[in-house]
Amino acid sequence: MTETRKDFEQRRDRGNEFVLSSASLTTRRFFALDHDAYAAGALSTKTKELLGLTASTVLRCNDCIAYHLTEATACGATREEIGEALEIALIVGGSITIPHLRFAFEFFEGLKES
Repeated sequence: MTETRKDFEQRRDRGNEFVLSSASLTTRRFFALDHDAYAAGALSTKTKELLGLTASTVLRCNDCIAYHLTEATACGATREEIGEALEIALIVGGSITIPHLRFAFEFFEGLKES
């Protein structure tokens, strides 16, 4: 069973607290840069989150997939948009991304229930 959104967010927040409690300026700057990169600009925040979802799937990071699914959904991404972003990940990443596609769709279904 896939972790729930609430469980994921609690685990992520707790982990971030641990990291930032002893973080150097470099780490804090990276966290800020990551946050700022997803702000609306020439591309909408939703588009950037879908790009993040695609990249995270290709890189096979389920925590990142969960994060970008949560954010993309909050920005109004539809199941169809998420499906197309994940199709691009499959094309770019190949069959090794299939377990992560499964994770993504299962996590997305959980988002609709929460």
